[in-house]
Amino acid sequence: MDHFLYRDGVLHAEDVPVPEIAAAVGTPFYLYSAATLIRHYRLFDEGLDGLPHLVCFAMKSNSNQAVIKLLGDLGAGMDVVSGGEYARARAAGVPGERIVFSGVGKTREEMRLALEGGVRQVNLESEPEMAVLSEVAVSLGVTVPVTVRVNPDVDAKTHEKIATGKSENKFGIPISRAREVYAEAAALPGLDVIGVDVHIGSQLTDLAPFEEAYKLVGALTEQLRADGHDIRRLDLGGGLGIPYERSNSAPPLPTEFCDLIKRTVGHLGCEIEIEPGRLISGNAGILVSRVVYVKEGEGRNFLILDSAMNDLIRPSMYSSFHEIVAVAEPAPGVEMAPFDVVGPVCESGDTFAKERPMPPVAAGDLVAFRSAGAYGAVMSSEYNTRPLIPEVLVQGDQFAVIRPRPTFDEIINRDIIPEWL
Repeated sequence: MDHFLYRDGVLHAEDVPVPEIAAAVGTPFYLYSAATLIRHYRLFDEGLDGLPHLVCFAMKSNSNQAVIKLLGDLGAGMDVVSGGEYARARAAGVPGERIVFSGVGKTREEMRLALEGGVRQVNLESEPEMAVLSEVAVSLGVTVPVTVRVNPDVDAKTHEKIATGKSENKFGIPISRAREVYAEAAALPGLDVIGVDVHIGSQLTDLAPFEEAYKLVGALTEQLRADGHDIRRLDLGGGLGIPYERSNSAPPLPTEFCDLIKRTVGHLGCEIEIEPGRLISGNAGILVSRVVYVKEGEGRNFLILDSAMNDLIRPSMYSSFHEIVAVAEPAPGVEMAPFDVVGPVCESGDTFAKERPMPPVAAGDLVAFRSAGAYGAVMSSEYNTRPLIPEVLVQGDQFAVIRPRPTFDEIINRDIIPEWL
């Protein structure tokens, strides 16, 4: 469920008409619903009621500080994968004890930043990383809570570029070597081995891979405890998918995911961490764009928008589907026509959809890409010297720009021409 609905023939974000925001901000822009973000976070938090737990928002899906503060003020933790994301979380007021540091390539500088600023735990992904973190912790005179990310070799049945739990993926250590690696970690100074970490991928629409992975983690937990490790926390990752195509069957609900956790590992007495990102922010955001031209081609017609692949890279990068709707509600029974929906960037890859049935639209009309709140703004760029587009947050009947559109001068003036040119 989201809070982008038609009222009186116009798409609204909560209680604000989308055209009103477009008139104030210009297009294109990202638009987020606070009510949707809050609702989705609470589904997970309430779903794990009865277990000690922390829902950590995966910031890689949407790292705007307003979004982080909104969720952080509700009690959410944050899952960060870079020093920059850590700094953003702290700047938004999230305390270190609610920040989990993940990622396969943490540098010494990033480790130092987190240990000096405070961190809930560091999820280790390799033996070399364990040794480096130990060195950094000892140099600072601190002991850092750690988990080891295990790779259970489970096929998440998702897009190959967002699968992380197979043996050929770069993440974690093979679960077959876990006991050996845990013994090495426990022997290193400055590390307090507290738990097990697993994450098998993103946009999963079936609970079976989760169940397989979590049963393996449960069995490993009992083995590690028998080996003398005080395993008291399980980081079970995220990855639950969202319905990008509303005509398809819906993915499992957060409540079903939480029930699975209780059924597979709830008996172990561990504190549970989960790290949803897409399911919290994905359907909480839309991308609003304006039609520049309607172009008739030979055997194919085009809607040319003022948004481009640099603003929303997912269709070009992953062949991802986003529902595209007219902001002015089409009349009932209106005849649809197929269009290639494209942007202005000089690449054929700048295509959002091919042969997509669309209602009649004209130059100047507004359209909205649904389910754009995750991996939209965070993956955008200034390719073709196109400014990063604004992000806007709606709450009730009010809205605010939470990232402004830079001017051309602001972009160009970041470049430095050497004196010798």
